[in-house]
Amino acid sequence: MLVRVRAFAGFREILGKERELDAEEGSTIADILNELASYSPRFKESAFDNSGLLRDYVLLMWNKKRIDPLQDLSLEMHEGDELAIFPPVAGG
Repeated sequence: MLVRVRAFAGFREILGKERELDAEEGSTIADILNELASYSPRFKESAFDNSGLLRDYVLLMWNKKRIDPLQDLSLEMHEGDELAIFPPVAGG
């Protein structure tokens, strides 16, 4: 199944603006993030801590709705779903 991953700000520099992943049926959001981490050690270092947990500051949106990384990483992705990944953003 194809899912779309969109990366923003610093993550865009690491992963590129947008990509389609050919994921296995039943893949979860955590599976997609782990696949991205295996593809890019720089993303892994930026998004995950030393114990392999997603860093607190990473923001995720699934199909344009913000999700809670502490509770929703087990959500199953489906054909055509979109996962957007945001690093911390500061501004003034």
